[in-house]
Amino acid sequence: MRTGSVKRTTKETDILVTIDLDGEGNSTISTGIGFMDHMLTLFAKHGNFDLTVEAKGDLDVDCHHTMEDMGLALGEAIIQALGDKCGIRRYGNFLLPMDETLSLVALDLSGRPYLVYDVPVPAPFIKDMDTALFKEFFTALSVKGGMNLHIKMLAAGETHHIFESIFKGFARALSEAVSIDPRVKGVPSTKGVL
Repeated sequence: MRTGSVKRTTKETDILVTIDLDGEGNSTISTGIGFMDHMLTLFAKHGNFDLTVEAKGDLDVDCHHTMEDMGLALGEAIIQALGDKCGIRRYGNFLLPMDETLSLVALDLSGRPYLVYDVPVPAPFIKDMDTALFKEFFTALSVKGGMNLHIKMLAAGETHHIFESIFKGFARALSEAVSIDPRVKGVPSTKGVL
């Protein structure tokens, strides 16, 4: 079973993330941030990952620590679930339309973290959440997940639709990258390691 489970506890957050890469899209999400609960539920469903996220953070300060630490924990859980990465496709990409918006998400599970994030957002907040924190989430996730991750908004629109498009696209791209290709022997790299 390709599963990962990470417990991250600091003075600012207490987070548990569990992921099964070969799941059915089931999720139990409780972050204290309603919109993020919605995004992680979409991520699990559209990636066919079974995902549990239990997060408690200093939301009385703001959402920053919780968002960043969730990214760190999810990235680490993905790496754990991938194990030695033998047989995976490694690369994944997806164009995801969401009504008037269109996002491109492409990633490489190379072990070399790098984020390119080109997402103009029309509104600085969704409810009481700073939309700039999504970049912090994906930065942390790409670092701990050892992935080169590109997120580009090709057609922007309503703020909710922008992030829904991104999370669904990320789910589909990651699902492709972690999938097993029976033709791949060992790891998909001329270096012999990822």
